[in-house]
Amino acid sequence: MGVVMIKCPETGRAIPTGMKADRERFSCSPVFFARTFCLICEASHEWFAREAWVHEPAEKRLRPRVTLALQPA
Repeated sequence: MGVVMIKCPETGRAIPTGMKADRERFSCSPVFFARTFCLICEASHEWFAREAWVHEPAEKRLRPRVTLALQPA
Protein backbone atom coordinates (compact mmCIF):
# COMPACT_ATOMS: atom_id res chain seq x y z
CA MET A 1 0.00 0.00 0.00
CA GLY A 2 1.11 3.50 -0.71
CA VAL A 3 -0.08 7.08 -0.68
CA VAL A 4 -1.75 8.65 -3.71
CA MET A 5 0.22 11.78 -4.66
CA ILE A 6 -0.35 14.72 -6.98
CA LYS A 7 1.79 17.62 -8.14
CA CYS A 8 0.94 21.03 -6.66
CA PRO A 9 0.29 23.29 -9.66
CA GLU A 10 1.61 26.33 -7.78
CA THR A 11 4.91 24.94 -6.46
CA GLY A 12 5.47 21.82 -8.56
CA ARG A 13 6.07 19.79 -5.41
CA ALA A 14 4.53 16.37 -4.75
CA ILE A 15 1.75 16.42 -2.17
CA PRO A 16 -0.23 13.57 -0.58
CA THR A 17 -3.95 13.40 -1.33
CA GLY A 18 -4.88 11.59 1.87
CA MET A 19 -5.80 8.46 -0.09
CA LYS A 20 -4.06 5.10 0.24
CA ALA A 21 -3.95 2.58 -2.58
CA ASP A 22 -2.10 -0.31 -4.11
CA ARG A 23 -0.12 0.80 -7.18
CA GLU A 24 -1.46 -1.94 -9.46
CA ARG A 25 -5.09 -1.50 -8.42
CA PHE A 26 -4.89 2.29 -8.64
CA SER A 27 -3.56 2.13 -12.20
CA CYS A 28 -6.58 -0.02 -13.16
CA SER A 29 -9.15 2.14 -11.37
CA PRO A 30 -11.70 4.12 -13.39
CA VAL A 31 -10.93 7.76 -14.08
CA PHE A 32 -12.26 9.96 -11.32
CA PHE A 33 -12.09 13.59 -10.26
CA ALA A 34 -11.10 14.73 -6.77
CA ARG A 35 -10.02 17.71 -4.71
CA THR A 36 -7.14 17.90 -2.24
CA PHE A 37 -6.18 20.70 0.12
CA CYS A 38 -2.50 21.57 -0.25
CA LEU A 39 -0.68 22.50 2.95
CA ILE A 40 2.17 24.04 0.95
CA CYS A 41 0.24 26.78 -0.88
CA GLU A 42 -2.88 26.57 1.33
CA ALA A 43 -5.27 26.08 -1.59
CA SER A 44 -7.59 23.34 -2.81
CA HIS A 45 -6.40 21.58 -5.98
CA GLU A 46 -8.69 19.71 -8.37
CA TRP A 47 -7.20 16.69 -10.11
CA PHE A 48 -8.00 13.62 -12.19
CA ALA A 49 -6.79 10.14 -11.31
CA ARG A 50 -4.64 10.00 -14.45
CA GLU A 51 -2.59 12.92 -13.04
CA ALA A 52 -1.86 11.09 -9.77
CA TRP A 53 0.53 8.32 -8.80
CA VAL A 54 1.05 5.99 -5.87
CA HIS A 55 4.14 6.49 -3.76
CA GLU A 56 5.08 3.28 -2.00
CA PRO A 57 7.89 3.75 0.51
CA ALA A 58 10.77 1.32 0.20
CA GLU A 59 10.43 -1.67 2.47
CA LYS A 60 12.44 -1.43 5.61
CA ARG A 61 15.44 -3.60 5.22
CA LEU A 62 15.99 -6.01 8.03
CA ARG A 63 19.52 -6.16 9.25
CA PRO A 64 20.82 -9.67 9.74
CA ARG A 65 21.24 -10.56 13.35
CA VAL A 66 24.79 -10.98 14.46
CA THR A 67 25.36 -13.91 16.77
CA LEU A 68 28.29 -13.69 19.08
CA ALA A 69 29.91 -17.01 19.75
CA LEU A 70 31.89 -17.45 22.91
CA GLN A 71 35.30 -18.85 22.23
CA PRO A 72 37.00 -21.00 24.89
CA ALA A 73 40.09 -19.33 26.35
